[in-house]
Amino acid sequence: MRIIYNVDGFRAGTRLDKFLAEESAKLSRNYIQKIIESGNVLVNNKTAKSGLRLQEEDEVLIDVPEPIVPEILPEEIPLDIVYEDSDLIVVNKPKGMVVHPAPGHYSGTLVNALMYHCSDLSGINGVLRPGIVHRIDKDTSGLLVCAKKDFAHSCLAEQFKDHSISRTYRAIVAGRFKETEGTIDAAIARRTNDRKLMGVNEKTGRRAVTHYKVLETFKDHSYIECRLETGRTHQIRVHMSYIHHPVLGDIAYGGKLSEFKLDGSPLQGQTLHAKTLGFIHPATKQYIEFD
Repeated sequence: MRIIYNVDGFRAGTRLDKFLAEESAKLSRNYIQKIIESGNVLVNNKTAKSGLRLQEEDEVLIDVPEPIVPEILPEEIPLDIVYEDSDLIVVNKPKGMVVHPAPGHYSGTLVNALMYHCSDLSGINGVLRPGIVHRIDKDTSGLLVCAKKDFAHSCLAEQFKDHSISRTYRAIVAGRFKETEGTIDAAIARRTNDRKLMGVNEKTGRRAVTHYKVLETFKDHSYIECRLETGRTHQIRVHMSYIHHPVLGDIAYGGKLSEFKLDGSPLQGQTLHAKTLGFIHPATKQYIEFD
């Protein structure tokens, strides 16, 4: 795929790799640097280095190599199945399991396990994400619903889109709250300096709403329940960090505030769990909820 960009006066002086990372939201800066090193990026028809400072009216051409789709194989991985019928399956994902294959994780994922367990999965999301309607982070545990049939996938996806899915999470966060409950209404967007992370940005972000309630208070931490009104990437992690109560173990968003050691060892991943999940069943049209 060939893409051409023209540099305007506002972007003059920007590094080539940073310029492409900001213009190409789907490509990470690390991946862009590799493409540049391979000679697939031209500035004014000449190969260039990542650190080149662009000038106004420069023409940047990037040839993105066609992706090589790996063969995804079924794997006999135990699943904690909460519910299953001919249309869908609800599983309790363990911490540390990636939901679907991606670079660096083509085996050991929930998809690999589902392919072994189920004879069929919906194909709407392609060969890398069969059956996957929504995701939770690798280091978040809890409930996911996966679709076996395309009609079920479409129905569930529509419910996620219009925010009619009922979802609550439990988390242990840093600090103690002055109030017992509250609402965080703060738009979330991808960070420009690190495209893998999200952040609160009222100018470019999409509206994100999290309702929280304190369940138990400890000396330096709080056990809370969060109910999602919207479903943005990393929403709870970003929002709790935004109000200075980051999820424990979430170093990416909480830094030192989220550090915690148990018997001298640091936490492996964040203390966040998708506890309940409710939706209208695609076939029966009845509301069902799992815990």
